[in-house]
Amino acid sequence: MLVKVLFFASLRERLGVGQVMLDTHEAISVQEVWQRSSGENVLPVNVLIAVNHTYSDAAALVQPGDEVAFFPPVTGG
Repeated sequence: MLVKVLFFASLRERLGVGQVMLDTHEAISVQEVWQRSSGENVLPVNVLIAVNHTYSDAAALVQPGDEVAFFPPVTGG
C-alpha cells in the first residue's frame, strides 16, 4: 500500500517536489517517511508534521494508506 507524502512552501521548493507516494506494507515512523521521501537523513527540528490532518511528531507511526504532510514553520506579523 501507499503513504501519500506532501511538502509545502519552502520545503517543496527545496526538495523540488510537492508530493511523493511511498510504498510500504508495514507501519513506519514519520522520521522514516521523511528520510525515504526527501532523501535527507535529518528531519529539520522546526518542521511541522501532520498525519491524516492531525499534528504529530517524528516518532509517530504511519500506516499504509495514511497521508503525511510536512510544513515549514509559519511566521507573520
